[in-house]
Amino acid sequence: MSEGGRKLLEVSDLVIRYGAGPVVHGISLSMHESAVAAMLGANGAGKSSTMRAIAGLEPAQGKIVFDGNDISGLNAGQRFQRGIVYVPEGRAIVTDLTVAENLVLGSYFVDKNTRSQRQQMVLEFFPEIVNRLKSPAGLLSGGEQQMLAIGRALMSGPRLLLLDEPSLGLAPLLVARVYERLGAIQKEQGLTALLVEQSFHVAAKLADHAWVMRHGHIVGQLDAQAMRSREGRQQAIDAYLGARQETEEAVHA
Repeated sequence: MSEGGRKLLEVSDLVIRYGAGPVVHGISLSMHESAVAAMLGANGAGKSSTMRAIAGLEPAQGKIVFDGNDISGLNAGQRFQRGIVYVPEGRAIVTDLTVAENLVLGSYFVDKNTRSQRQQMVLEFFPEIVNRLKSPAGLLSGGEQQMLAIGRALMSGPRLLLLDEPSLGLAPLLVARVYERLGAIQKEQGLTALLVEQSFHVAAKLADHAWVMRHGHIVGQLDAQAMRSREGRQQAIDAYLGARQETEEAVHA
């Protein structure tokens, strides 16, 4: 989490419930502008629910402040217009539409000139889809579909990009390629991004800060130095597996 920029996102005491019990238990986190952060944890840890709550797609209690304004009462469309853009797990591209039409969906509210400029930027970042603009999006490979999903999000000019498991289902070579492009985008655009990943190694390619979630709680944090070190990796694994927590409970029992 970069301390250089101003604070862009503040989440306080976030609680998300499904049915009777909460799945996220009052977590708090914050991000500065131009930072890239990750939420790590196993399936069911509450990562995606947290991401969707920030995007306004999941009912939640607590407070969410974006760019100094309390947006807790805003719906997903209003948050999108303020620049919070969510790329869901599984990409959710419209397979029957062409690649070009999917890109237009990400920028339907901007003028034609801006849309053209943004599309040119997206195609420079993702040349794999340049020659596929007229093809149905459903015919793209998994890696190309992920590039299209990220490109569609970039068409909206996001201030905060929320990426839910961008590496899911991709071969390691494609994961490396997608993250390499994300790194270039972040460097050139100063993009602020929060990503959900199960893999520490994948997240460490891009993120400079991470929270480890387990059973709806934040059980560990790693700064930029820890993200790049063997000790940090072990710290994440300990938190991920709950080893330290269970050891401490045994000691104090």
